[in-house]
Amino acid sequence: MYYTAEVTKMCPVAKGAYHGPAPIPEEGKWVQAKEIKDISGFTHGIGWCAPQQGACKLTLNVKEGIIEEALVETIGCSGMTHSAAMASEILIGKTLLEALNTDLVCDAINTAMRELFLQIVYGRTQSAFSEGGLLVGASLEDLGKGLRSQVGTMFATKEKGPRYLEMTEGYCTRIALNADDEIIGYEFVSLGKMMDFIKGGMDANEALEKAKGHYGQFDNAAKYIDPRHE
Repeated sequence: MYYTAEVTKMCPVAKGAYHGPAPIPEEGKWVQAKEIKDISGFTHGIGWCAPQQGACKLTLNVKEGIIEEALVETIGCSGMTHSAAMASEILIGKTLLEALNTDLVCDAINTAMRELFLQIVYGRTQSAFSEGGLLVGASLEDLGKGLRSQVGTMFATKEKGPRYLEMTEGYCTRIALNADDEIIGYEFVSLGKMMDFIKGGMDANEALEKAKGHYGQFDNAAKYIDPRHE
């Protein structure tokens, strides 16, 4: 290490007590994080691309500085899904610092990685006060049994009103209306369940019917409409 002439001529002054960094909560304990391996935590958050035309919800499970689990969910341009596929391979096994300084293909995923890094290193993780943290694989629980992202897709015009296309429960097949043409419920298909039935050997039409459900005052509707064609 090299010093300027001004610093070289200075007389040394002893440093006072060293107390280290402020402890942060990590998986049910307080940690003075000094190295990347001191960081653990489970967290999720979102990122967005520069033109703000797409977003990524990223979930990471970090153990001793290493990303052991990653769930990448995207919405926006069609290319984001392919970027997510590549990012899922890139992220696992990397340290937090490596992942922060690696091109994760999509700007939205890179931004999500930045935001999650801040949460994790500042002790703001979902598992901050959970003893031992969360098991690797915990992010799949957020997806439910169908292992599908929980997406809400609604379309509306002033002229024709709203259309429910996709709910957390699944793909919307019919909207229930009352006598005043107000929405009072909807029918949906759980696509994850339907595919499981079909893979188990069930006829596709039977699987479709078995995977259907409804919400609200669906049975008391004055009429039903197909949200995609009516």
